[in-house]
Amino acid sequence: MSGDGKKPAWVIDKERAKRAAEKETVWLFGLHAVRDALLNPRRRKLRLVLTKNAYDKLADAVAEAGMEPEIVDPRKFSVPIDEGSVHQGAALEAKPLDWGKLADVAISGAGAPLVVLLDRVTDPHNVGAVLRSAEVFGARAVIAPRHHSAPETGALAKTASGALERQPYLRVANLADAMIELREMGYILIGLDGESELTVAQAVAQAGTRPLALVMGAEGPGLREKTRETCDHLVRIPYAGNFGSLNVSNAAAVALYAVSQR
Repeated sequence: MSGDGKKPAWVIDKERAKRAAEKETVWLFGLHAVRDALLNPRRRKLRLVLTKNAYDKLADAVAEAGMEPEIVDPRKFSVPIDEGSVHQGAALEAKPLDWGKLADVAISGAGAPLVVLLDRVTDPHNVGAVLRSAEVFGARAVIAPRHHSAPETGALAKTASGALERQPYLRVANLADAMIELREMGYILIGLDGESELTVAQAVAQAGTRPLALVMGAEGPGLREKTRETCDHLVRIPYAGNFGSLNVSNAAAVALYAVSQR
């Protein structure tokens, strides 16, 4: 406390941030996203809005979650999601997931010693697709900076088609710091860069059985300079012909497959 009895500014800011986090909710929509959220014991569920048709398809998941849904007319599906969203008559208000600390997930998490880092990938559809690929190939987490990245939203969850409920999506204060922390845990940091001479398959082969972190930037800007400098290796995905550009979700799938073959 200061001499006049008032709290320091940093204490007030911290308390405000905590209150904002407690109020923050996300609206998930679509049959797959809502079903998997209902079945996820980690997910704090607040309000469920369904049409009769959607309820018939989700009845088992609703019963297991122990929720009382609001059954609404399809023509009056008034929940705060974008008008063009393909909600399929199902929407769930819930709290964002908390996956804990980076070290807990990266060291003792489920799956192979493999993580994906996304450098300023802000498109929720790309992040959702990366989460699906990460789950398919057994990665332990997808990691992104807290700012300038896609937050947990209904659009992201729908694209992930349920993977958001099972595949840890960690948003960290500083991506470069997280990369350094991963290196200290034994991870090799492999950044995708189209101009590199080394291919992703060559870098994976050189790594042997060591833990790997695949680092990817947004389509167009690519990796930021600080991110590039923090990587152990920069690699490219080989391509035929004159066109060699993949969006980040496709590049992630190719790189994850390459790691799975070692």
